[in-house]
Amino acid sequence: MSKNKNEGVNKIGINWYPGHMAKTKREISEKLNLIDIVYEVIDSRMPKSSKIIDIDDLIKDKPRILVMTKYDLCDKVETQKFIEYYEKLGYKVISVDLMSNNSLGIKKLLDITNELMKNINDKRIAKGMMPRAGRILIVGIPNAGKSTLINRLVGKKAAGVGNTPGFTKNLSWIRINKDLELLDSPGILWPKLEDQDSAHVLASLSSIKEEILNIDDIACFILRKLYKLYPEKLRERYGIEELDEDLIEAYETIAARRGALSRGGIADYEKVSNIIVRDLKNGYFGEITLDRLK
Repeated sequence: MSKNKNEGVNKIGINWYPGHMAKTKREISEKLNLIDIVYEVIDSRMPKSSKIIDIDDLIKDKPRILVMTKYDLCDKVETQKFIEYYEKLGYKVISVDLMSNNSLGIKKLLDITNELMKNINDKRIAKGMMPRAGRILIVGIPNAGKSTLINRLVGKKAAGVGNTPGFTKNLSWIRINKDLELLDSPGILWPKLEDQDSAHVLASLSSIKEEILNIDDIACFILRKLYKLYPEKLRERYGIEELDEDLIEAYETIAARRGALSRGGIADYEKVSNIIVRDLKNGYFGEITLDRLK
């Protein structure tokens, strides 16, 4: 791990667009006329980075609820700023705990959904049409918590849950109850990730496959980001008080503390990088939000 390598962390061009994402967007466009409401799912730990850039082009003018998942894992103070920001833009925003048994967010989500569907069905009745079950599209980036959200809504395991991006492969209909049906969709991103900070945030929180970015780059980004936003968490987890410019001392400190040493007591940098990435993924730094409003 050289100094020059670390200096290149924020200069990487990230261009990728797996075929299934293009297919998903095409299929959503084809089925959009069947949809009444859209659940736009974003991760509360990255309220800016996890919001699909071209979502408006995809869902047009469909009524939308912004669902902030993983709220139990975020920095409540910082994420609340984003909630208020999105509400000022006119979004209906609901925060949902996915790891705890708190069902308040789910109840609020269903209440707003039922209210929107009442308005939609009232218009159908006024036109001489029969009311029907609401059809909801659930859309978001990979690993945003869509499948876990669906299971909470249904009250049982209705959708597979994976810890890697790209787990859901196809669009599929799932019945919540007699009045509501969900169209689940695979996670989608956008063809070019031009905002390098957001791209690295996405990679750090498992919304981009680790193969897209070098794991050393991700780990270095995490260390620098946490040192900037939550220095006390690095101190508590790794005993790091200051972050050296090339991160060599930081890596050696973590290696010694976590036993990531090769023969002769030399720090195993690859192991340390994996430790840093896994610690963030597994929530060992506590409640964090990696985005900030400018």
